[in-house]
Amino acid sequence: MAFFTIMNRAFTTSAITTSIAFLPLFTSIAQGQTVNGAGATFPQPLYVKYASEVRKTHPNLKVNYQGIGSSGGIRQTIAGTVDFGASDAAMTDAEMAKVKGGVILVPTAGGAVSVVYNLPGVNNLKLSRTTLPGIFSGQITKWNDPKIQKDNPGAKLPNASIRTVVRADGSGTSFIFTNHLSVINPYFKGRIGTSKKPKWLTRSLKGKGNAGVAALVKRTAGSIGYVNYEYATVNNLKSAQVQNKSGQFVAPSLQAANKALSSVSFPTNYRVFVGDSAQGYPIVGLTWMLVYKQYPSPAKAQAVKKWVEWVLTKGQNYNGQLNYTRIPSSVANQVIQTVKSNVK
Repeated sequence: MAFFTIMNRAFTTSAITTSIAFLPLFTSIAQGQTVNGAGATFPQPLYVKYASEVRKTHPNLKVNYQGIGSSGGIRQTIAGTVDFGASDAAMTDAEMAKVKGGVILVPTAGGAVSVVYNLPGVNNLKLSRTTLPGIFSGQITKWNDPKIQKDNPGAKLPNASIRTVVRADGSGTSFIFTNHLSVINPYFKGRIGTSKKPKWLTRSLKGKGNAGVAALVKRTAGSIGYVNYEYATVNNLKSAQVQNKSGQFVAPSLQAANKALSSVSFPTNYRVFVGDSAQGYPIVGLTWMLVYKQYPSPAKAQAVKKWVEWVLTKGQNYNGQLNYTRIPSSVANQVIQTVKSNVK
């Protein structure tokens, strides 16, 4: 039985396109009850919502978040220029070792990565475990390729070139996407592999952040890219049905992501990689806040603890509204205790 609760969706386009008092580079640690974070764009709509709602419980706690990509979040965490980083690719042991005083991985949500496309006249595109990696490895270059036609009998696929759209920045969304393709396809794994910033073999269009990829796909006929599911829904983009390990073609949804993530087991460091799934939608991943063990003052440490506890309790109620899965309460409680015991 899935441990993720499905919530009603209530979100508007402005939540993605507006920001909350972002500081340009967060070059210094703010004082008092202000907490500055930067990193992944995958959870940015959710973190913006969190930052707005947390003040109802903690009026003196102000949180700023800037979506700069997972690689940027890890870099700024290592550099110590934020109060917390964020990444959809959990930090490696080598990266964590570079953080002065130590760092804790705080899982906050999960979600689906949608394969979005712009192909006029084709509304229910299906992509198998052969065609999807074939497209992004450059082996399939035309929309009417026999392999795609086989996935979509009866569909009128155009004799047009496929324009792949990828991330320009180092990205946890890219990590989740390439991790899945590497698991299901040896050719893709050997030539591109799992990476936050892959070296693509195709001449791809590149967009900054999930929003940048979504915008490029929306205005480019014949294009295909990958974004967080919420960005696909808010931008009214078509999402392909992707074949899972059981052979089913599944469209991205909160319910399908919950199904895929329902059997995830969290280790003591909370680092999990989900490469494939036999049930539900197969391209899913988790996202983490990166919290220091040592802060420059007790006040700052206390503010971060309040923030983490709120995110993993009341904050989880907003996850489903924005098409993110919840962190199971048993895991969330463990994380809260880890942070309370180790953050100073």
